[in-house]
Amino acid sequence: MGGGGRTGERGGHRTWPRAREAAALLGGDRPPAPRDLPLEDALGAVLGADVRALVGLPAFDASAMDGFAVAGPGPWRLVGRQLAGASSSVGLRPGEAVEIATGARVPKDTECVLPYETALVRDGTVDGPAEAGRHVRWAGEETAPGETVLTRGTLVGPAALGLAASLGHETLPVLCPRVSVLVTGEEVTTSGLPGDGSVRDSIGPMLPGVVDRAGGRVGSVRHLGDDRRALFDAVAGADGDVVAVCGSSSRGPADHLRSVLEELGATTVVDGVACRPGHPQLLAHTDRTVFVGLPGNPGAALVAAATLLVPLLAAMTGRPDPGAGLPRTVLEGRVTAHPRDTRLVAVRLDGGRAHPVGHDRPGSLRGAALADAYAVVPPDWDGAEAELLRLP
Repeated sequence: MGGGGRTGERGGHRTWPRAREAAALLGGDRPPAPRDLPLEDALGAVLGADVRALVGLPAFDASAMDGFAVAGPGPWRLVGRQLAGASSSVGLRPGEAVEIATGARVPKDTECVLPYETALVRDGTVDGPAEAGRHVRWAGEETAPGETVLTRGTLVGPAALGLAASLGHETLPVLCPRVSVLVTGEEVTTSGLPGDGSVRDSIGPMLPGVVDRAGGRVGSVRHLGDDRRALFDAVAGADGDVVAVCGSSSRGPADHLRSVLEELGATTVVDGVACRPGHPQLLAHTDRTVFVGLPGNPGAALVAAATLLVPLLAAMTGRPDPGAGLPRTVLEGRVTAHPRDTRLVAVRLDGGRAHPVGHDRPGSLRGAALADAYAVVPPDWDGAEAELLRLP
């Protein structure tokens, strides 16, 4: 995954790049089953199966221009008008014409449409240069019924949604991992002003956007206290391909995630990452579910999500990591490397250079909210160009 340094792993912690590699490898081995989503929910997902045309496109012979549908040689006698959306059961006979709107069904036996711009209308007749077959969208000429129009693995963009709708689809089969989010902590509230020992949940509102960008969908966000039995029941009963547990991933008296996963028989892949912020991260799995442990501090949780959750979800759907791909950039300002861990520094990008924005404390999202990317500063950084990780 580039950058981030390759210093030795210590205390069970993975180096930052190796943690991201581990998440991507695990995700690549666990593609979700395709599921049908309504078109409005499929944007940004990856197709899990080929999509075929349910009807031909166009579905009927339609005018491609405003003008006159004509039959036979001209001049033509005007015998009516045809607007878009109206049925047409009347055919044209040679020497006849109907005034017609773009998108309207052409009458039976229409040979072409004569645009207004080239037509001469006088005394109930129309004349002008006509070319057989011109300015008519013939049924099925663009797409034949049953033709494959989108293939498995295609990223669903706005045009793909429009194409699917034009061909009669109401849903699309997509690879879209379902993510259940559990936010832990007795001090966490979901409304009102923080204070007097309470903090507003900022991770729950943040994660759906992070997950969507990586190709998944958050199915539910639940809030728990610090009771171990409640956490065990919630983790064991969570419905999703991935369960993201926020908080409870460190080693304090209220951090129960490790023992819960051990009781569930989960296999641990990553137990801590040598990065700042966000080092208390976890990645584990059973045969059915992947578990991602994120720190309870929101700034650290976003770094951890970029480290483990995003590469995992992207690999599950076979898409590139949406954070990767930016060119290495000169990092300006006073930035120092950590002696052992990779630092993720929030930066703004300007003119091929990266400028730290500050506010990088684990409990704050202010820096990330102001930034375009994280600059990846490994322990052995020499002050030269830095790898960048694009922020949502």
